[in-house]
Amino acid sequence: MPSLKLYGTDWCMKSSALRNYMQSKWITFEDFNVETDKEAEETVRSLYDGKLKFPTVTYGPEFIKNPSVQELSAFLAKNGISD
Repeated sequence: MPSLKLYGTDWCMKSSALRNYMQSKWITFEDFNVETDKEAEETVRSLYDGKLKFPTVTYGPEFIKNPSVQELSAFLAKNGISD
């Protein structure tokens, strides 16, 4: 089963909002800082033709860039993670 992953930074308010939303819903996810984790940075760059775009949320091959909480909620529901 794929795992849910959040790629962001500590200082990014949007990353923090998405992190807080998923934690408030008791959703299990892996949290990666693209500024301090080179592998995480490379993963995100591979999705966007070498550009570093965050926050990015992935679930298996599916990913969403810079979502609002509403867009994240729809992404999670589409992937059977929450309703």
